[in-house]
Amino acid sequence: MATGGQIPTWMKVVLLISIQICLVIFLFMVDQGEDGRGKIISKVLKEARLDSTESTNVILIWTYPFDQRFPLNQCPPHLDSSRCLFTDDRELYFSADAVVIHHREVSFTSTQLPQGPRNIKQYWIWFNLESPNHSQNLHFMEKKFNLTMSYRADSDIFAPYGYLQKHNSLENFTIPKKSKLVAWVVSNWIPSSRRIQFYKELKKHITIDVYGRQHLPLSADDQIDTLSKYKFYLAFENSAHEDYITEKLWHNALTSGTVPIVMGPSRGNYERFIPAESFIHVEDFSNAQELAAYLLKLDQEDLSYQHYFTWRSRYKSSGQLDWDHFYCKVCKALKEAPPYRTRPSIEKWFI
Repeated sequence: MATGGQIPTWMKVVLLISIQICLVIFLFMVDQGEDGRGKIISKVLKEARLDSTESTNVILIWTYPFDQRFPLNQCPPHLDSSRCLFTDDRELYFSADAVVIHHREVSFTSTQLPQGPRNIKQYWIWFNLESPNHSQNLHFMEKKFNLTMSYRADSDIFAPYGYLQKHNSLENFTIPKKSKLVAWVVSNWIPSSRRIQFYKELKKHITIDVYGRQHLPLSADDQIDTLSKYKFYLAFENSAHEDYITEKLWHNALTSGTVPIVMGPSRGNYERFIPAESFIHVEDFSNAQELAAYLLKLDQEDLSYQHYFTWRSRYKSSGQLDWDHFYCKVCKALKEAPPYRTRPSIEKWFI
């Protein structure tokens, strides 16, 4: 036992060894962060067959969404991916400037998240296009992520399912020839859900052709051509959440040249992204019978029906975006990223 306030010899030895270990780790991290980083960038450049560039951000794709792979480092010019390199090589984890993590693949167990030492300046980006109803175990993400990327307009990186592009001048739009009335493509059939209940009431008053797993067959190659023959399309979301407006509107309805009948967030929420006169909202009517009566009226009044297409002279709709479109947004976002900080709770924000 030490006396007179002296530190025991064994404690001095332990302290000395601890300092040495910390020094080794520090030197390793410096090597990785400086000289090692140069090696990392050179490796990725070589793999991507790109020329050397200064101030390059390395972006690691930790998981591919639903294991759907896509070509890397082939971003379109308008997404400004210069000075960025994308890789899926996890050996480059420590030296990556950003790690993009798609929620679904890491939501089953927190051990699917990166487990190794983390570069203190590295951005973790939480990516998710599913609604809160289909985003389990959000608490796994607590105090780990720096940026968010989702369909929510208040995300750090806004990643909507579709968008409108304004024409430089007015353009003519030809309404596809119509021979049928109402269509719906649905795969997730839950009898107790609001949209299924509403559909059951609506079909009592108007003919609806339903496509999907338990209904009429429809291949992806034939979808646009088939749906374009209908005057109306039921763009019913599986849940109502802020900004959750999916391919059901952007691709199935608008790309097909039909008039969407929407169910999801409020009319006001839809009008943040598309013109008020471009769609019909189920909440504009007191019940399904009243909606059916309005649709049958439009079917007989060509000018009233055509009014739902006037916006197309000013805008072009873009939907069915590929996965790489979303990831390419990360490059510009890193250049404009706010001061480094950690989001305290993904769960509280998203739900």
